[in-house]
Amino acid sequence: MKNQQEYEDLLQPELLNSVDGLVLMSKMIIGSYLLGQNQSIKTGQGQVFRQYRSYQPGDDLRLLDWKMYARSGRYFVKESEIDTNITVKFVIDASASMLHEDQPKGSKASIKKIDFARLMATTLAHLALEQGDAIGLFAINENQLVQLAPRQHRQHLHRFVYELLQITPGGKFPAVDDSPLLYHNQGGNKEMIVFISDMYQHGNEIYKTLEQLSALRNEVLFFHLMGNNELELNYKGTVTLEDLETGQRVQVDSQKVRKQYKEELAQHLNKIKTQMLDLEISYNLFSMGEPIDRALNDFLVKRRF
Repeated sequence: MKNQQEYEDLLQPELLNSVDGLVLMSKMIIGSYLLGQNQSIKTGQGQVFRQYRSYQPGDDLRLLDWKMYARSGRYFVKESEIDTNITVKFVIDASASMLHEDQPKGSKASIKKIDFARLMATTLAHLALEQGDAIGLFAINENQLVQLAPRQHRQHLHRFVYELLQITPGGKFPAVDDSPLLYHNQGGNKEMIVFISDMYQHGNEIYKTLEQLSALRNEVLFFHLMGNNELELNYKGTVTLEDLETGQRVQVDSQKVRKQYKEELAQHLNKIKTQMLDLEISYNLFSMGEPIDRALNDFLVKRRF
């Protein structure tokens, strides 16, 4: 797809590290995703249809009627009686392991997990704002807290992206007892928590945080971000692997250990998936080599809860 190739061509550090670059890329990804949709997006239960009207910038994209577009060539939205706007809070793992680098398929440059997490968060936040939702941000490690209160204004996206770029990965993800209680629902409105992390932990600190979030009875959507080189161990020959959070190094023959590594990784990922299921958290393993519109689809499916 042409739009997909254009998006992959833009996966470069200079764009991923600027407010305008991230906003531009999010627009391209959302536009490409919507062009690929061929079904009317349902509005969810409890809404009463009133009338059609012409689409205006900023309207809820879920209300676009694709059948009307097919017949008329114009965009129309369905107006309804009930406002279903929610607050979407993004929680970003800012520990040192998010500095891990990989080269996504189709990209000409290697990028870090934190770069990909920023792009994913920007795209989902952009879409949430277009739907009329409020967006907020928390990014934490044991040394840093980046926090942005939820707002519903469209211009809030640039502030959101600016704060994303202030994240400096380092150290470990804090234990629940060492981190402030950031995640409680202050307004009492329906909330969705979007947690983006590589799930690298030392004492179940990320799992315990997710356990705390799930106890709040809000929808929790977890994106487990991994590089292709982590999933496939696709290195050649003997390599030295370093733990970015402890500094520990180990030398391995990638060809000799690849089979055992992948078997143990599969068991590890299955355990994580089971833990998330027990917490009633929507778990999504996301490779940096996959098109980001898959994350959009997962988000939209849960957004219509």
